[in-house]
Amino acid sequence: MGPGLLLPLLLLLCGGGAPVGGCNETRMLELLPQCQAAFSASMHSVAVWKWCDLAEFIVYYESFTNCTEVESNAVGCYWPNPLVQTFLTSVHRQFFSNCSVDREHWEDPPDEVLVPLIALPILLTVAMAALVVWRSKHTDQPL
Repeated sequence: MGPGLLLPLLLLLCGGGAPVGGCNETRMLELLPQCQAAFSASMHSVAVWKWCDLAEFIVYYESFTNCTEVESNAVGCYWPNPLVQTFLTSVHRQFFSNCSVDREHWEDPPDEVLVPLIALPILLTVAMAALVVWRSKHTDQPL
């Protein structure tokens, strides 16, 4: 294989780069709604109350993001780019705006619990070290 064919082959295998003409943002914005339509149809096959459960729609979402990537690359645009991110955000607002991101707030236990949990291992370590030192000084005496 000649050196002139190596670079185009690598670009093809790696999904490489934008065409020489550059990014056609207008065409990309015309194509992205097709991705949204397919995702919307898939999401409507999932019960609305399951829309916040990623396991229920992860396959559809992966297809959707792959579609946006393919369409962006097809018109010479890199992915992700600000226009695609804005588009993805609007789709998130449409389907996932009611999903909470509540996370449990972890708090330290009360001092009555925390102090013994810290002190007990320290005291056991000191006691074991003292036992080893005491036993090493009394090795000549049988138990």
